[in-house]
Amino acid sequence: MTPRKRRADRRTVWLSLLALAAVALFSVLVPLQAVFSGTVLPAAMILGAALCAAPLVAVSRPRTAVVAFCVAAFALPWSASPDRDPSWPWPWSVAATLAFVLMLLVLTIRHDWRWGVLTWSVSNAGALVLVWIFPDAVSVGAATANLIVTASVTAAALLVGVLIAARIRVGAELVRSRELTAQEQARRELVEERSRVARELHDVVAHSLSVIQVQASTARYRLPELPEPVASEFDDIAATARTSLAEMRHLLGVLRTEEDTAALSPVPRLSDIPALVDGVRRTGVRVSLTMEGVSEMVPSGVEVTGFRIVQEALSNAVRHAPGSAIEVSLRRGDDALAVRVHDSGSTEPRRDSPSPAVHAADPRRTAGHGLRGMHERVALLDGTLSAAADPAGGWTVAAVLPLARAAEEM
Repeated sequence: MTPRKRRADRRTVWLSLLALAAVALFSVLVPLQAVFSGTVLPAAMILGAALCAAPLVAVSRPRTAVVAFCVAAFALPWSASPDRDPSWPWPWSVAATLAFVLMLLVLTIRHDWRWGVLTWSVSNAGALVLVWIFPDAVSVGAATANLIVTASVTAAALLVGVLIAARIRVGAELVRSRELTAQEQARRELVEERSRVARELHDVVAHSLSVIQVQASTARYRLPELPEPVASEFDDIAATARTSLAEMRHLLGVLRTEEDTAALSPVPRLSDIPALVDGVRRTGVRVSLTMEGVSEMVPSGVEVTGFRIVQEALSNAVRHAPGSAIEVSLRRGDDALAVRVHDSGSTEPRRDSPSPAVHAADPRRTAGHGLRGMHERVALLDGTLSAAADPAGGWTVAAVLPLARAAEEM
């Protein structure tokens, strides 16, 4: 159960108990007021309802509840009959005093002690005025004793409410402090994990790339009998390794920083896509490239996202659809950049599926981190992305990247 659900359930329980107490007080107060104080039944029901329902109303509307309670607390004893039972407490009955206590507890715990002090002062002052207006209603001693007992009991309730409210506030502060501590702990663990990943990348991956780059760069000198085409391939491998090392250094800078600052992340551009495509072509893959309007001003966020989508889509096509023909197109409109990468499907079936179409719809295309990363990048720009197989057996990745949103975030 979530903390929000627990709070909602706890609130429901307390409101139910408060409503039950209000109904119980009303059921006791009205008949006793009508029988022993001689109040006419309709007046007793209306005033009793206002007095007993006020604590429940005070949960959400303290101002309305205070006005209703004070008016009812003054009018209820005033409505008593002159020939009532003189032994019945006046101006505060036992049921009215209990409603008074409940009202003060709700106001001080749910809202602020000032509401409780205001209600206590006005209600007790109103009762004192009634005793002064009707000095012959009961003996002065009985009325004075009633006022003293009610004021004392309700003052104690007010003090208890203030203490409970303070305890609740302290508990809430402790909970918030624990939550902040847990967040800081999680943040510290995340930073430590990123630092560990950065060390692993530096010590293992970067080292391996460096070895590849060195070996590829020196191949033509260590093996002078290599044919020129093979030597050129080694040169391309060395260039790719150098580029990967440069991006690795940027990535390590991001991982070793608490905030993912954009200044440390790689910033490829749409103008780098032709070179990317040429690199794929040199591996023997047929790739066509169409770029319309991308030479115009494009926000950097769109450039990075567009480049990464093409890069990931080409990588997936080469990996999952070997031998396919790939079409890459980028078209800049008035308000968005459209990116589309389509491959025709593999001409080399998998061992477990002789159908090229089945190979093109390889579920591994949708199960990796690359597609998830593309979706996350596009979502940051409020764009759309689709990646799915087509009826002809190929695979298409299409994205629409709004220019306006990216420009706002620059």
